[in-house]
Amino acid sequence: MTPHAALYAIHLLAALIWVGGMFFAWMVLRPAAVETLEPPARLKLWVEVFRRFFVWVWVAVLVLPFSGVGMLHMGYASLEAAPRYVHMMIGLYIAMLALFLRVSALLLPQLRAAVSKQDWPAGGAVLGRIRRVVGFNLLLGMMLVAIVAARPSF
Repeated sequence: MTPHAALYAIHLLAALIWVGGMFFAWMVLRPAAVETLEPPARLKLWVEVFRRFFVWVWVAVLVLPFSGVGMLHMGYASLEAAPRYVHMMIGLYIAMLALFLRVSALLLPQLRAAVSKQDWPAGGAVLGRIRRVVGFNLLLGMMLVAIVAARPSF
């Protein structure tokens, strides 16, 4: 396996963990939790889900720029020489990172506080805001995947 292929595999796995995890949470876990759990149990579940999933997102958030820059240096003389899709990937990564940081640093502590106080209405409101941010981030992630899949046409 070449160094470029190894970096590509690592990069792809990190993106799959992040975007795939958001897809699973949005499309599978959330509807199942709404259908089967009462609000207190549902909010407690989400606190635990975020605690576990965000460890993996942090790994992805750190791996993606290192593997991406590594591939960039192996494949192109400079960022300016890289194809347009690479620039789009970088921009979308920055937007997705900003949204993740919003959830991780601002909204998740509010959710934890509401759950610890057993303030279920406040927790539900925060979870709704998290859901919207994650939904938008999922759309960005899926757009990024589509852009990369279409890259031969750029």
